[in-house]
Amino acid sequence: MRRVVLSGRGELAEWRDAARALAAAGILPEEIDWREKSAEADLSFQRDAMPPAPAASRKPMTVPPAFIELAETVLCHCDTARFSLLYRLLWRLQLDRRLLEVASDEDVARARLMAKNVRRDAHKMTAFVRFKEVGAVSAGRRKFLAWFEPDHHIVRRTAPFFQRRFTDMDWLIATPKGSAAWDGDRLTIADEPCEKPDLSDATDELWRTYYSSIFNPARLKVKAMQAEMPKKYWKNLPEADLIPDLIASAESKVREMVARETTQSLPFHDRIQEAARNLPAEPDAPAGTWEALRAEAAVCTRCPLHANATQTVFGEGPRDAQVMFVGEQPGDQEDIAGRPFVGPAGRLLDQVISEAGIDRSTLYVTNAVKHFKYEPRGKRRIHQKPNMGEVKHCRRWLDLELALVKPKLIVAMGATALAALTDVKERLQDVRGKAMAIEGGRTLFVTVHPSYLLRIPDERLKAEEMARFRVDMLKIQRLMASVKQIDSG
Repeated sequence: MRRVVLSGRGELAEWRDAARALAAAGILPEEIDWREKSAEADLSFQRDAMPPAPAASRKPMTVPPAFIELAETVLCHCDTARFSLLYRLLWRLQLDRRLLEVASDEDVARARLMAKNVRRDAHKMTAFVRFKEVGAVSAGRRKFLAWFEPDHHIVRRTAPFFQRRFTDMDWLIATPKGSAAWDGDRLTIADEPCEKPDLSDATDELWRTYYSSIFNPARLKVKAMQAEMPKKYWKNLPEADLIPDLIASAESKVREMVARETTQSLPFHDRIQEAARNLPAEPDAPAGTWEALRAEAAVCTRCPLHANATQTVFGEGPRDAQVMFVGEQPGDQEDIAGRPFVGPAGRLLDQVISEAGIDRSTLYVTNAVKHFKYEPRGKRRIHQKPNMGEVKHCRRWLDLELALVKPKLIVAMGATALAALTDVKERLQDVRGKAMAIEGGRTLFVTVHPSYLLRIPDERLKAEEMARFRVDMLKIQRLMASVKQIDSG
């Protein structure tokens, strides 16, 4: 067994030179004991490090470029098995040049996992290094010091990022695995471990103020937060001591935000709603009528969605329609117009049902949720899927519409509509295109929402799904004809 001892600080050249000499001499992977040099390494290191004599009959080994890139990353890992793993892959690549493409291979999978851990560690270093000013301005340049505790040998790999980003100041990043320094002219890397300095200063309070101001309790996901900011980094982050209290108070703050949202609306909606209030008053509709139901829904505050929506978008169509189409929720244009299915999805629906011989004026069209749920992005309002709590709050209005209109056939467009109309636990794709008997002697037909078709990026898949949607509409047309025959009989 040949022992090979390397310093193992993430340098490709060190391992490459040793591996090249060993491979040229025909030394097999199982004949090598790879070690990482420690401070107590004895003189055997010098003897063992001597390269063996090359075998005259052996051809030089070659590898694909992907292996070099992988090796550069894996060598930064702290596991000493990285040396033998890469050498084993080197030998195996001589027999199978496509080995690295086999994700299920044990050696390949292990190397990829090591590389992933190194990249993640480097990303955390770029995110969590905190520079503190430690020196007076000299020649127009300020001096800074930072401390970081990486898991792997990533200082050499990550230092160029800080050089590019903080080129106008002198800095030193100290870690237990070496250090990196920039003086405006030269980037210096040292492998000697450093001791943690005292870096407390007045800027710590600024970090805490900034972090507390951007913390959003409504978006808090503790596991996801700890995945992005693992606890091991907290001790070196001035803002981290705020996290436990922010998590503990998140629930109460969310309740406060919801309470404010239900009484406050955006200026855009204020203008429209103010204009609606100034319209001439209409006489009260008789109780139990569709008009009375619509008027009651117009002032619904059963869930927070009403706060940011322009208005309630109620259903429309004949009050005695035999067929009711139910979608998910109003979109941006429906929210402004106050009518269902008048935007892009509505226009697509009109086109396809017309091709199938269905007259929209004979349909009652509505949504499972009556208010537009969205996320503002600049001047745009991006649709957001309503959650089941919001669907359940709106179920009252849908039930009352069903009771008043009394349709024989109900078309559920999309998973939200299906969930609002039934307790079916099956996936939408499993029941799509089928007619099902439901309570009240009604028939339910399930299809996709037309907005789904508009969002498909792949043109081939979009064409296939459009064809299926047209077939669904033809089935609905035949079901409508059978309903009419039953009524006339």
